[in-house]
Amino acid sequence: MSENVITEENQNSAPENQNSAPENQNSAPEKQKRSKEDILEIVIAIFLGITALATAWASWIGSLHGGNMSTNYTKSNNLAADGNARWNEASQSLMQDMQIWNMISDYEVEILYANETGDTDQMYESAYKIQFICTDNLTEEMAELIGYNFEFDADQIIDWVINSELSTTSPFANQDFIDSYYVDAQAVLAESEAVLAEGQSDNTKGDTFNLVTVIYSVVLFMLGIVGTFRRLPNRMLITIVAIAGFLFGTIYMFTIPFPTGFNFLSFFGG
Repeated sequence: MSENVITEENQNSAPENQNSAPENQNSAPEKQKRSKEDILEIVIAIFLGITALATAWASWIGSLHGGNMSTNYTKSNNLAADGNARWNEASQSLMQDMQIWNMISDYEVEILYANETGDTDQMYESAYKIQFICTDNLTEEMAELIGYNFEFDADQIIDWVINSELSTTSPFANQDFIDSYYVDAQAVLAESEAVLAEGQSDNTKGDTFNLVTVIYSVVLFMLGIVGTFRRLPNRMLITIVAIAGFLFGTIYMFTIPFPTGFNFLSFFGG
């Protein structure tokens, strides 16, 4: 009797075992799918953190470029103002020296005419006037071009006017001499242009870092919406595209030079 009962129980439990087998078979793919989703979530979390840090870095470096741009623009404007002031000063000096040369030329003409007419008094009078003008107003550069010596007395001035061709040759016929008045002004203006170009370069680099920030923002957006997709392949596709965008933005960022004089340790007193 007991043997019949046991046999009956075994027969009843057989279908139950047969039903549980498919359940075990279905749970294996489910676990595999869940494992992939866990891995994907970890990857997304990691890249969210890295992208956030990279975004902050790009924004900071871009702001440093912007600060350098403002500094260089201000410095360029100051140098340009200084250069223009020097240019105006050089122009005034040039006009004054031209007036002095015109006065010297007038007295030289008087000496030459008095020499032809034998008017000795007029020659000495004009020679003293030239001596007085040259002592107080003639520059050494101009004196060298016209062959004048500040130690000349009246007789030597008369001899210089009559016998030296340089005495009657205008120094302003020499273009190099005219350009020499503007050497300092041109140097300052050239420096102003160089600083302006550096500021424009900083502006371009700062704009480029801002573009990298935009790329990172798109990456963060894509990583943020991954969870709204139910199907795992779609989530993986969006994640792959986001990671590709992150890599592109990072590579592009490292092609951009850092700001001039940048030293990370200097912000910490290093």
